[in-house]
Order: sequence, then C-alpha cells, then structure tokens
Amino acid sequence: MSYTEEMLASGQDSLLDNIDARTNLAGTNKMEILLFNLGSEEKFGINVFKVKEVSQAGKVTRTPNMPQGVDGIISLRGHVMPVLNLAKFMGVEEKEPHHTMMVAEYNNHILGFLVKEVDRIIRVDWDKVRPTEGMLSDKGALITALTNLEDGSLVSILDVEQILSNAFGEAIVGNVEPIAEGHELCVFFADDSMVARRKIAEVLDKMNVKHIQANNGQEAWDRLRAMADTAQHGNKSLRDQIQVILTDAEMPAMDGYVLTQNVKSDRRFEGIPVVMHSSLSSDANRAMGKRVGVDYYIPKFDSSVLSSVLRPLLT
Repeated sequence: MSYTEEMLASGQDSLLDNIDARTNLAGTNKMEILLFNLGSEEKFGINVFKVKEVSQAGKVTRTPNMPQGVDGIISLRGHVMPVLNLAKFMGVEEKEPHHTMMVAEYNNHILGFLVKEVDRIIRVDWDKVRPTEGMLSDKGALITALTNLEDGSLVSILDVEQILSNAFGEAIVGNVEPIAEGHELCVFFADDSMVARRKIAEVLDKMNVKHIQANNGQEAWDRLRAMADTAQHGNKSLRDQIQVILTDAEMPAMDGYVLTQNVKSDRRFEGIPVVMHSSLSSDANRAMGKRVGVDYYIPKFDSSVLSSVLRPLLT
C-alpha cells in the first residue's frame, strides 16, 4: 500500500495525531511539509499546519462562472467548499483526472486542493528553505520557497496566498479610519508573500502610519538589530522609531516564532508589542505564538481586524 493509500485509509488522524509534537516546534525554526506531486517529476510541498486531512475527492459539482483552476464545489462533512485543481494552476498537464484531495484551512476558510498523490511528511529547518523572490519562471509567482530533500531533489513550497488571490481575487481593503496626526508612527512588518505585503501596506497607508517591511524573518531580524544598534549608540529608545512589530508565522530563512523569540529576549525591544498575522488560524498555532511571547495573534486577511488590533497599540 502506498503512503497516499495509507493516509486515505486512516483518514485525518494520520495528519493530526502528532499535533502536540508539532506545537512544540515553536521557537525551533523548523516546519513540517506535506509533500505531494501533480503528475510531473516535480515535488511540491505545503505546510502541514494548513492541512486538515487527505481524502478522496468524491463528486465535485461544477457551477457556473467558476474561476479558472477551480473545478467546482464539494460537500464534505457539512462543509461546502471550493475545489482547486493545483495542476491547472501550476501548468502541469493532467494525464488522468486527479482524485486525491488535501483539505486545508486557510484564513478561517475550508478549501480542497486536488493533487495526483500525497507522498510523505518531512521536517525541515527554515534556514534551509530559500525564498524565491525574483524567480524568473511561469510558476515562480506561485512558489514562495524552495528546499532540498536528503537525496538532493528540489521541493517547491506553494504560495497558497498567491494561488487563492489568482483564483478569487485579492481581499478588498475597506474603509479604514486614519489615525489623527500628532507624532510619527511606524509599524515594522515581515511577510514572505507579495500579496500579503501589499495588503498590509495598503491598510497602514490608510491609517496614516509609516511602515518598514522585510520579506522574511531573517531579513527582518537583521534590520531590526541594526536599528536597535543605531538607537543604542545614539542613546535613543527604539520605541520612538517603531511602535509595533507585525510578523507572519511561516517564512523562509527564519520563521515568525523565532523572530518573536529573538525580539522578546532582547531588552532593547522592551515595550514594542509583537503581533502575529498568519493564514494559520488554528488554536494550535495561537498556542505556538503564545509560547514564544506573541502579544496578539490575528488571522489573515481582514483589514478591519488588522486595523482594530493595531490602532490601540499606536495611539
């Protein structure tokens, strides 16, 4: 029996029975990736924490005006959810229809992702995961990072935010009340998704708040340390330059949990709250954030929630 068949036979327990062990990954700069393939020689991966279960897709109902790459909808244990065909998004030719479905929770929404088959779960160090900013390929925009298996083969980690944005459009930033001018305010934020960075910047611009951004946790930590060094040498408080640090959870090179841990262990950042802003919206992820000292944990992406959490921290 293949690994995929074992997972399908045992249901979601094969993915979720080690939830406590994965919660203990907080602060270790490690992640677990579920490997899968789409019928080509390429290997793809998705963060295990996004996946609720692996199942047979069953009957997918086609509905009018579905976005390209969305095969239809399906009802699974009371959830009616869209089913996205990842082969279509990644430009991989399907030699036969795909029926294995990864059921994922993303931004408090349940979705199904059709794949040819699931391989296995691997644990990797985030510092072995390389960002793909600037990759010149048709698939580059849909891949957020790359890593290598022990045999040297390459794994492409999907940018689920970008895939969903391509399918359903970007989240709309509604009316956001600006913060009254008084003194200059600044939020430092880190996120590896271009979509997320664009939306965060849009909210902060509407709030009349300056911002500094980084593309991953390591870049963020390097820049934050440099700012702290400069403030210390000038006998100034970093709190006067940055009022809030906003971070994603999963990022190449260094994740948001280790970034938070670093910030909280450096007294120069005392008084600067850390807000974790993540598509990983489960209680387990909130517990991981709390364990490393996150002050507030909010799911992506709701502009009103983001602005309402940030506002009292900036006034």
